[in-house]
Amino acid sequence: MLLRQLFDPESSTYTYLLADEQTREAVLIDPVRDQVERDTQLLDELGLELLYTLDTHVHADHITASGVLRSRMGSKSVLSKHAGTGCPDIQVQEGDELHFGSHTLKVIETPGHTDGCLTYYEPEGGHVFTGDALLIRGCGRTDFQQGDSRRLYHSIGKLFALPDTTNVWPGHDYRGRTVSSVGEEKLHNPRLAGKSEDEFVAIMDGLNLQAPKKIAEALPANLTCGMTETMAAEQPTERGWAPIERMSDGTPEVDGHWLANHRDDVVVIDVRQAEEYVGDLGHITGSQLIPLGQLQEMSNELSREQPFVVVCRSGRRSADAARTLEALGFKRVASLRGGMQHWNTAGLPISRSAKSA
Repeated sequence: MLLRQLFDPESSTYTYLLADEQTREAVLIDPVRDQVERDTQLLDELGLELLYTLDTHVHADHITASGVLRSRMGSKSVLSKHAGTGCPDIQVQEGDELHFGSHTLKVIETPGHTDGCLTYYEPEGGHVFTGDALLIRGCGRTDFQQGDSRRLYHSIGKLFALPDTTNVWPGHDYRGRTVSSVGEEKLHNPRLAGKSEDEFVAIMDGLNLQAPKKIAEALPANLTCGMTETMAAEQPTERGWAPIERMSDGTPEVDGHWLANHRDDVVVIDVRQAEEYVGDLGHITGSQLIPLGQLQEMSNELSREQPFVVVCRSGRRSADAARTLEALGFKRVASLRGGMQHWNTAGLPISRSAKSA
């Protein structure tokens, strides 16, 4: 089984990519909306088909990518039947199983941090993905969002009944640790090792933690699988002229293959510097060079009714450019996903002639 651990530095969240190396079927556990581009690029590079996005619970510290990935890749979102939302495609409970290729994930209900907390257990390889229930030398907090220390104590007891050699892959870590084991946590977890239920409750009651910084934004968004009303409302109109995908920061994007097949239907603006335009990555034939710093000034020379695709090296500057043009009233604009790097990797045609006028 292919297993990759990915990290979001803002929320200290781990996302896990699991895949069958023969069928190329894959799942993502706890995907973060701000990391959609990273995750979709990795799936593409590894030639994987995303079947499921599995959230271990309704998060309070980041926004899930399950809705965006469902829209973009056709994957199915999975959440506990006790999570209190109807947004997921599949609602699971204790004993359910999810299959990708020859591999199985077994659902273990581990409430206490929230009512809908789940752990996913892959018995063949000895892996357990514990979300916020069991962390490395810690556990999820229980002071908000249906938190219950006694329920969590018994939930972790279920995990401690797994073989000691089982790898524990947590939902977060704040000290740079990546993986533990059931045996390690039974011996060394300071909140749990040798502690009675009452002792554990006393420890949890005395933590006095600050509220998560993104809780006001994350909780309502995660009850809709990370899709805000604005994003949902914008998508139908965007798709009228191109298969737009709206990123978490508001950037409208199109794929390079779509652009290559519709090159004559859109105006391509390259927002790099002149030396990049004729450099190693080349440029898209017929594109117009307008460096990002000059874009707002030169926008008066562009028709707001034409469709525009903006491009740069990797997609960062073109994302800024696309949002700028939208703010200026341009109705049909998108950033080229992955920029000229992705365009070259895909083997699409380039030119290295002198810059366009």
